[in-house]
Amino acid sequence: MKVPLSKIARLVQGHVIGDSDRMIGDAAPFELAGANEITVAGSAKFLKKIADCNAAAILVSRDISDKDHNFVQVDNPLVAFAKVMQYFHPPAQPRSAIHPSAVIGKEFKSGQNVTIGPLAVIGDHVTIGDQVWLQPGVVIGNHTIIGNDVTIHPNVTILERCAIGDRVIIHSGSVIGSDGFGYAPDGKCYHKIPHTGIVQIDDDVEIGANNTIDRATFGKTRIGRGVKTDNLVHVAHNVIVGENTVVVAQVGISGSVTIGKNAVLAGQAGIAGHLTIGNGATVGPQTGVGKSVPDGQIVSSGIPQMPHRLWLRVQRLIPKLPELSKRLSGLEKRLKMLEQKLD
Repeated sequence: MKVPLSKIARLVQGHVIGDSDRMIGDAAPFELAGANEITVAGSAKFLKKIADCNAAAILVSRDISDKDHNFVQVDNPLVAFAKVMQYFHPPAQPRSAIHPSAVIGKEFKSGQNVTIGPLAVIGDHVTIGDQVWLQPGVVIGNHTIIGNDVTIHPNVTILERCAIGDRVIIHSGSVIGSDGFGYAPDGKCYHKIPHTGIVQIDDDVEIGANNTIDRATFGKTRIGRGVKTDNLVHVAHNVIVGENTVVVAQVGISGSVTIGKNAVLAGQAGIAGHLTIGNGATVGPQTGVGKSVPDGQIVSSGIPQMPHRLWLRVQRLIPKLPELSKRLSGLEKRLKMLEQKLD
């Protein structure tokens, strides 16, 4: 499929500089794009290399112009590139059908154009909307509600009474609605606390592969509209994740944490229980968060790499830091006293 550059410009609300009739057959990375492909220069690093780019056209910001290349000027080049990629590589459209090996419980209600794959298991009193695709091995628990235009990838488990909104994507291996990690100790053993709540996933959420999102002890664990999670993310009981927040791989969020809107939790960050992460806050990679983070603040604590021998020396010093701090404080006091005597 090839289309003129002018059509792509209309798709992304852009303006063509150069040959608007140039035919485009695909989208490709900046370094690999060829004579029939469009690419993107979304940062200064790529803008410096435009002379070496072989693409048929380049998506750039509104203030960039060049007589030697075909440009499409847009407000946000990376967003425009994502739309072009979606145009050339639309998601697969399954044939609406229920596979004979699927097991479906009583009082099942479904909308139109529903696809249920091989070996899927659907419990009792489940309701799903239109254009829902349950891929092979999906398990849906009793009394679960799933909205419209939802894709559930293979071997996802959504346990009883959970609620999934519209246009949600859940990738393979994720578990929605597992019991939270809650026990009452009596000094000898731990007594399991029943988790009677649910998980609610709002509209336009995408859940990565092998996520675990625990049901609430009471009430709900809630993933807000537009949230995107990477692979291997754990969300504990009664967590609230605000709208359009991004949670990157291997993040662990403890129970009863509230995360605001448009926050970013970078890879391997760990959030202690009952804290608040503010709107627009950023938690850096490998950061252990032990107190609440205000709106808009950036926090980090991951140790940067260093030569191994130096790292060994640093590790030996860490246990001594409290004593060194005490000694340094004493030296500062003595120095101050000496300065006062000299004065």
